[in-house]
Amino acid sequence: MSEIISVAIDGPSGAGKSTLARAAAGRLGYVYVDTGAIYRTIGYHILKAGVDPKNGAAVAAELPELRVEMRYGADGLQRMYLNGEDVTDAIRLPEVSRYASDVSAHPAVRDYLLEMQRQLAREHSVIMDGRDIGTVVLPEAAVKVFLTASAEARAQRRVRELEQRGTPQPYEQVLEEIRQRDYNDTHRAAAPLRQAEDAVVLDTTELNFQESEEALLCIIRKKLEK
Repeated sequence: MSEIISVAIDGPSGAGKSTLARAAAGRLGYVYVDTGAIYRTIGYHILKAGVDPKNGAAVAAELPELRVEMRYGADGLQRMYLNGEDVTDAIRLPEVSRYASDVSAHPAVRDYLLEMQRQLAREHSVIMDGRDIGTVVLPEAAVKVFLTASAEARAQRRVRELEQRGTPQPYEQVLEEIRQRDYNDTHRAAAPLRQAEDAVVLDTTELNFQESEEALLCIIRKKLEK
């Protein structure tokens, strides 16, 4: 039986974690786990339910009624299901981002999803990305990467992504939202965004996608050779 490997990728919003992690997982034959999509699924439910995402008790009261599932299509892509409904596209709407950030700050939500994430890593070789994968979810991961880029570069990428989806937003608005998200993620009480002590930093500000992907794969392969 081949060894099961865990790769943890953390970093701020918009750094390209999901896109790069998915590409690297495909190259290495690992399962890609987008934890941000899991939190977005919770945030989407809270939005639809009309619950205040900052109210920890109200959010926690919703959790027992939820069934959050990750499934993988024939194309290998991760799809999110909420109580049996495919919400993969719906959770990418701009308004869901704030709800995802707010609900992820509640310990009850993080505890609710923690075992789900760890179980995936026990069963498969994974590349898992998020905010606290290397520090909380998978502290024993074989490889830890802290993926970052300047707020300005991340805003430019986000603007292009939103335009492609047909939901354009002004650059200045997107930049402000990213800065606010950075502040929220680094200052929350429950599992704040921070670099693991043994993580390798990869700054993609000046790199295109192909260069970023090759740099990430190089880090992973070098770490696994040791």
